Amino acid sequence: MGISVRSMRESTKFYKDLLGFEEVFSWNPQAEYIGVLTGYPEVDLNATILKLPGVDVFLELLEYGNVDLKSIDHGNANPGIAHIAFFVDDVEAWYEILTAKGVKSVSKPVTPTMGPNKGGRAIYMIDPDGVRVELIQSSKSFSDYRGE
Repeated sequence: MGISVRSMRESTKFYKDLLGFEEVFSWNPQAEYIGVLTGYPEVDLNATILKLPGVDVFLELLEYGNVDLKSIDHGNANPGIAHIAFFVDDVEAWYEILTAKGVKSVSKPVTPTMGPNKGGRAIYMIDPDGVRVELIQSSKSFSDYRGE
């Protein structure tokens, strides 16, 4: 998955230092195809690849230079907006740690009353660019859910 960021430094700090991702590599690819691929011919693209420890899940942070950046409303209901979600062992602990470090959230942790996470805990935290990062504590995985 990839996320466009305003500040590589701030976003790397959030995902690496606060959420525990490991940095795989950073680079500034300078090739014509990058401008064609992204639709920004003059782009100066910086990328950092992060990995969740112990699994092959990667997050690409992309900082676009030489382009006009526009702020957007990251509200969950807005078409085209995405969020990322991760299962954690203790939502309350993550919430306390992250909010103590200044990370904002949409709400306090909630207890799902139906669906695959019924009885667990969930929270939407907000990354430095407004992207919602859902943390889920559940006794079962999505693959175990049978529409109860």
